[in-house]
Amino acid sequence: MADHLLKNVLYSVLDLATVLDGFTAADTFKTSLDLAKQSETLGYARYWFAEHHNMAGVASSATAVLIGYIAGGTNSIRVGSGGIMLPNHAPLIVAEQFGTLASLYPNRIDLGLGRAPGTDQVTAMAIRGENFSAVHSFPRDIDKLQQFFSADNNRASVRAIPGEGLDIPIWILGSSTDSARLAAEKGLPYAFASHFAPAYFEQAISIYRNNFKPSAFLQEPYVMACVNVVAADTDAEAERLSSSVKRMFLGVITGKRELLKPAVDDINAYWDQLEKEAVEQMLYYSFIGSAETIKENLENFVAKYGVNEVMSTSHIYDHQAKLDSNKIFAGLFG
Repeated sequence: MADHLLKNVLYSVLDLATVLDGFTAADTFKTSLDLAKQSETLGYARYWFAEHHNMAGVASSATAVLIGYIAGGTNSIRVGSGGIMLPNHAPLIVAEQFGTLASLYPNRIDLGLGRAPGTDQVTAMAIRGENFSAVHSFPRDIDKLQQFFSADNNRASVRAIPGEGLDIPIWILGSSTDSARLAAEKGLPYAFASHFAPAYFEQAISIYRNNFKPSAFLQEPYVMACVNVVAADTDAEAERLSSSVKRMFLGVITGKRELLKPAVDDINAYWDQLEKEAVEQMLYYSFIGSAETIKENLENFVAKYGVNEVMSTSHIYDHQAKLDSNKIFAGLFG
């Protein structure tokens, strides 16, 4: 039964364009394209980037530009945002950008939307300028986007050209229950950031499903869960490789963010017990191990939560090891 469930689940990639220690953002973009090409051949459904700012180790700030770069270097895989942080942008600009992308790469562009700034408050102020103190309404801005994409907007005084009349799927992203209610109310697919905010995952997807209202865009609830994945030939090697993502999250909780570090043999040399517990709590929905280990855990996850799609994010320092992990993970869905 579990095998049957897994075979009916789509699998995708979230790429934060992580910058490695000793390398540059330019290096990151090249390896991202390499990973996207491999993902396409392995049957991954989509390849998304997330908007972040003022983070030395994350190079996906110009999200729409990266989406175009990856879409231009691949042929069929869907490419999109996981997500665009809507408070940072006027809906018209987002509509024009993604309308341009969808015109260049028809039926391949996804628009995932988040309500957070994707950065600290000081940087958010720098992004928004005089609009920082303005009242932002995430639901209203989504309504505006949908209107700009609508063919019925062709007589409006403000139009998104290109963008108008194009089929650009909108996803609601969330790390709490608020976005779950909004996605349900609007009848849109829901992607949850369980890779770093596991606490509300179960409650949020329950709220979404229980309150879902069918729409012109979606007739039944659709849940995507983003999870951390580090796969290798053996459990021991996967655990070693996972020291990179654990050190990255250690930097998050201590406020000492760094470029992604190489794997180490003994992660315990880098944290105390409280820090370890905090990191492991954030990484609760992580799949680390050999194909056999991850398959068992993933089957249990899918059986328990009934997700429609699993999006993997893999902070692995060695690029070949990352490609290998991506291949192992894809093999579980065959």
